[in-house]
Amino acid sequence: MFKYTGLSLLLILFIQFTGKAQLLQHKESYTRADSLRGMLTPLRSCYDINYYHLDVAVNIDEKSIQGSNEFVFTATQDFSRLQFDLFANLNVDKVIYQGKELPFKREFNAVFVSFPKVVKKGSKDAFTVYYSGQPIVGKRPPWDGGFIFSKDKAGKPWVSVACQGLGASCWWPNKDHQSDEVDSILISITVPQNLKEISNGRLRSIVQKNNGTTQFNWFVSNPINNYDVTFYIGDYAHWTDQFAGEKGNLSIDYWSLKQDSAVARPHWDADVKPMLSCFENWFGHYPFYEDGYKLVQAPHLGMEHQSAVAYGNGFQKGYLGRDLSKTGLGMKFDFITVHESGHEWFGNSITSKDIADMWIHESFTNYSEALFTECIDNKQAGAEYVRGIRKNIRNDVPIIGPYNVNKEGSGDMYYKGANMIHLIRQLINDDSKFRSILRGLNQKFYHKTVTTAEVETFLSKQSGLKLSKVFDQYLRHAAIPTLEYKIVGQELSYRWVTDVKGFDMPVKVSTAKDQFTIIYPTESWKKMKISIDAADFAQDPDFYIQIKKVD
Repeated sequence: MFKYTGLSLLLILFIQFTGKAQLLQHKESYTRADSLRGMLTPLRSCYDINYYHLDVAVNIDEKSIQGSNEFVFTATQDFSRLQFDLFANLNVDKVIYQGKELPFKREFNAVFVSFPKVVKKGSKDAFTVYYSGQPIVGKRPPWDGGFIFSKDKAGKPWVSVACQGLGASCWWPNKDHQSDEVDSILISITVPQNLKEISNGRLRSIVQKNNGTTQFNWFVSNPINNYDVTFYIGDYAHWTDQFAGEKGNLSIDYWSLKQDSAVARPHWDADVKPMLSCFENWFGHYPFYEDGYKLVQAPHLGMEHQSAVAYGNGFQKGYLGRDLSKTGLGMKFDFITVHESGHEWFGNSITSKDIADMWIHESFTNYSEALFTECIDNKQAGAEYVRGIRKNIRNDVPIIGPYNVNKEGSGDMYYKGANMIHLIRQLINDDSKFRSILRGLNQKFYHKTVTTAEVETFLSKQSGLKLSKVFDQYLRHAAIPTLEYKIVGQELSYRWVTDVKGFDMPVKVSTAKDQFTIIYPTESWKKMKISIDAADFAQDPDFYIQIKKVD
């Protein structure tokens, strides 16, 4: 999901390793355009989106689109003007309200619409935006997002879109802020008759038109964030399966290119049901039974499109055939299948209100890879996997980004965030309780948008631990805690050196041969007796900290 400029080859490789869509370029200053995109202003908060009908025709030859989106909303306050979003390179042809055109003004990628009278708080109303143009084409999707106009090996069109970070308003008009997920959406995509089209949710109908095109109508009955709304156009094969899950039978739909179906079937079969079983055990039932689970071959690496997960890992284990943990354990499963599907719980069901808090999506989902390793192997293997991914951590920028400017924090939200969650698991020291907390998190915030503060409060309350300083250090500062120590004879002296005042996290260290003991460092030096040589002193490797010997 990372996109940065002017970076070393090492970081570029690290960016590629995530298997995610694009994140925005690092900035130190922000503009009016950033605020219009990232801030929930009164012109956005004045209405709550209930329903969209997105109706788009894709002209593959011209690389253009034409269509409309109906906004059905409830007014949260009296207003006569609102903002929706559409990239400036696309035309707003007209905005229709109660049969008449509304005046509008454009500023960067924001569109401001004026109504003929005050829309009263509590009223339900609607308007429709008609638009057209050539959408942005991704240069290196999914990291650098936009449309993907590709061809399969037989030379047939293969088209899709990936737009996380960039914004769904790069291809369709909407209220493009993560805090407001539409309750349901009808997605109507028109394509050439010789091709199939797959979107989120369930297929309602297929309409053959007289102009050599076909319209596919898909309905999503659960809340969905804007960047998850998608389409896949191509020469697809389709087969189905079912998973007997916690909420009943979950429909599974597989869509691969026809030319790849023979290899896709056994490959996907190997991971999908074990993954669903594992994640339901740890996180609770799959969040979108009503819309089903789909895995769709895509002309890019992968993306967590809700109920229509994008897959482009070449039907191989690992991440493009590589093990991100360098332990060998990452070659036991398909990274894209597991990671992107993990986002159904964290990212799609539980969504951060602001992209600055995107660690909520990525840290938990990255840790889901370790949990899946634990499910198919054992607990020790899961811990080894999460320790192995530490080599990808940079500790250069805080995980949480600046708010209200559509800017994420550090890419460390993946591997460092996963190690923070693993560390919290050690502090809880009760796997049954840890599992109940993860399941409780998915119950408490089921189909909701959340803040970091809400997640922190929930984890602290449910664990019974004071975790605020832990979150502060790992999320809001670049460095990790350093345990300074000195050993004189059989006496150990130790203290924390951190950015957070009053940091007092317990940690396990070796105090005797083959024995780890919990100690309670603070900012002041403490002492205790130990029965090991100084050279053998170490922290429990499951605690992601630094240790430093001082004189």
